[in-house]
Amino acid sequence: MTPDTIFVYGTLRRDANSEMHQLLTKYAEFVSDATYQGKLYKVDDYPGAVPSDNPNDVVQGEVYLIHQADVALPLLDQYEEFGPEFPEPNEYSRQKQSVLLKSGRFVTAWVYAYNHPTEGLELIESANFIQQPL
Repeated sequence: MTPDTIFVYGTLRRDANSEMHQLLTKYAEFVSDATYQGKLYKVDDYPGAVPSDNPNDVVQGEVYLIHQADVALPLLDQYEEFGPEFPEPNEYSRQKQSVLLKSGRFVTAWVYAYNHPTEGLELIESANFIQQPL
C-alpha cells in the first residue's frame, strides 16, 4: 500500500501558525516544500487552488506524509468542508494530484482543490498564500 501524502497551500502550512496545522503535525510529518500546477485565489481570509493546464501556473505549498490517514483525512475533510454532510457542491474537493517536490521529484498527493467558480475572486499573483497580505 502506498503511503498517503498531502499537499497543503494555505492555513495548514507551517508558517500559518494555525490550530489545524498543529493537528496535521500530530498525524503527519513534513516532507518538503513543493509546487502544484494550478492557480491560487483569495477566497476570504483563506486561499483556494484550482488546477491549471498551464505549466507556468504554480501554487507554492508543502507536502506531508500522513501516518494515520484513517484519522487525519476525516478531520481535514471536516475542516475543508468536504463530504456528504456539507452542501453541494462542496467548497473543496479532495483529489489525488501530481505535485513537484523541491528536489525535482514528482509525487502523487492529496490536494484540496477549490470547487466553486473563481470569477470575482482575487488571483494571488505570488502563488504563495503565506506571503500574501490579508
